Amino acid sequence: MTTLSSTDMDWLAALLLDVGAAEIMPRFRNLGAGAIQQKTSAADLVTEADVKAERVITAALLERFPGSVVIGEEAVEDNPALLEGWSRTDRLAFVVDPIDGTFNFASGVAAFGVMLAVVKGGETLAGIIHDPVGKDWIMAQKGGGAVLRRPDGRDSALKVADPAGSIGEMIGSASWQYMPEPDRSAIARNQALCLGGVAYRCAAQEYRLLVGGHIHFALYNKLMPWDHLAGALITEEAGGYVRRFDGSAYRPEHLDGGILATSDVESWQMVREALWRG
Repeated sequence: MTTLSSTDMDWLAALLLDVGAAEIMPRFRNLGAGAIQQKTSAADLVTEADVKAERVITAALLERFPGSVVIGEEAVEDNPALLEGWSRTDRLAFVVDPIDGTFNFASGVAAFGVMLAVVKGGETLAGIIHDPVGKDWIMAQKGGGAVLRRPDGRDSALKVADPAGSIGEMIGSASWQYMPEPDRSAIARNQALCLGGVAYRCAAQEYRLLVGGHIHFALYNKLMPWDHLAGALITEEAGGYVRRFDGSAYRPEHLDGGILATSDVESWQMVREALWRG
């Protein structure tokens, strides 16, 4: 299989909807004692909902697509070796973030999402980001454009914002928290050059803003495949421009080098120059 059928995409979207309804939303603002655990810090959490949602998604994917590979955030947390060479396999690979924005979810804030990317032979074929609160999706297949799918099944084309023309007219998201110095301080300071900024602590919702034309850029230093493969593809299919900080293309195997997604190449260059200004 080198492509996914429309039936496959519909099935994947329905799977995320069902898991959101059965495993995620019943636990939202209803997590019991011991249902939240720290990973690396107080800002890096995992909940019972993350674990159970990923297990259900993984089992369903392996049943529908026998022989495929599933790369889930929580599974990799338990077994980092799963990331070794996964993107080069000729088998279909599904990359899953059961709850992106776990800090928000655990805090009772309705800014989180379920992310799924489909990869084969080092190429991202499809991406879906589901909002369990709004019960809708942003989604794309490579070469097929990007859409917002509403709960009633209607699709609307997604398009990134028109170029703003200058950094002072841009609204964007810059996640500098995981950056080394001096870049961390420079980017945190230089965001003041922009018209405005957003910081949802949730790539799923920030990509939604970007591909819906509501912000002009999104910047991340920490690259894990479940956080960005779906959003990067949807952004490109919505007409945007996505590159690592050094200007190279972002690919499934990349775990470092940062990522900057913007409306177009000129905007990318403006943001890259302005935010790193000394």
